[in-house]
Amino acid sequence: MAHDILIVEDERNIALSLEFLMKQAGHSVRSVGDGQDALDAVAEQLPDLILLDVNLPSLDGYTVCSTLRANEKTCGVLVLMLTARGREIEREKGMAAGANDYLTKPFSTRELVQRVESLLGDA
Repeated sequence: MAHDILIVEDERNIALSLEFLMKQAGHSVRSVGDGQDALDAVAEQLPDLILLDVNLPSLDGYTVCSTLRANEKTCGVLVLMLTARGREIEREKGMAAGANDYLTKPFSTRELVQRVESLLGDA
């Protein structure tokens, strides 16, 4: 089943790779490059899942995630954080902000697709 996925990634080459992977998996994809744009995109059209980078201009991924969780309309959106921050304390911070999953870069494309499908219930 196709789902709407919002990619929030400020590095364009990574965003393009993520877009390709998600489209190849049969999903519709939108992409933005900063935290405030992510919140605006979610307000415009609620996605099924957000692939959310942590290091972003304007608002970081932790702030974006906790803002989504605090809003009644967006609190149920699935969030998979993608980041180069691999320390356990960073993962705990992401999960505490409300992420459903946390994957560190570099990651296996197969693992990313499996995690997305698992979160969406398509595995």
